[in-house]
Amino acid sequence: MRKDLNITKLPNILNDLNTVLFPQVCFGCNARLYRGEQTLCVPCRDQLPLTEFNFSAENRLDRVFYGRIPIKKASCFLYFQEKGIVRNLIHHLKYRNQRQIGPFLGKWYGKILSEDKALPVPDLVIPVPLHPKKLKKRGYNQVSGFSMEVARMLCTLHREDLLEKSTHTQTQTRKSRLFRWQHQRPLFRVTDVTELSGKKVLLMDDVITTGATLEACVQAFSQAQDMEVYIAAIAMVP
Repeated sequence: MRKDLNITKLPNILNDLNTVLFPQVCFGCNARLYRGEQTLCVPCRDQLPLTEFNFSAENRLDRVFYGRIPIKKASCFLYFQEKGIVRNLIHHLKYRNQRQIGPFLGKWYGKILSEDKALPVPDLVIPVPLHPKKLKKRGYNQVSGFSMEVARMLCTLHREDLLEKSTHTQTQTRKSRLFRWQHQRPLFRVTDVTELSGKKVLLMDDVITTGATLEACVQAFSQAQDMEVYIAAIAMVP
């Protein structure tokens, strides 16, 4: 019995040893994480600026898209601030190859959405795509892990093959010039209109600032008939 008990405890001992040799740190404050904590320590989780938006009441993000695109509703998980936990999370997710942050946030937000009775279960969850050149350079789409976990929590399909970014845009240092150029050429294109027609789609992004990227995506969706578009994101700039 004692031998079996020691074997049962072996994985925990190895995990503890691995934690001592290679300690994981919180992406919010760089403090050491302890058993039971993932990605963020408990204090940082408690400090996250949740928007508490839902799909029943009007919110600040809805007003960003009023008069611009025909969407049903918009919502997001967090407020993005120039300094703080959310900025650190997004920075590590996008630029430090810390892909686990996406699913971590997606599982949390997906549970919230699954309990929101005002949001009809979407037929498809679609992340905003990267241009193939940027995808090759980064190695992954930072939105995909987040949106995939949301789709799993909603028990629906996750599709990354129906929307493509057709125009490669560089850094937005010359915004006015870039804005004019972008609106002369479609940024995104739908690969199969029949797959979207008559569907309820949850379109997902990482951080919403002006909403221009999502606007371009929804414009590409206009080819599909009887389609309902809902928008959700990790964070928005207040």
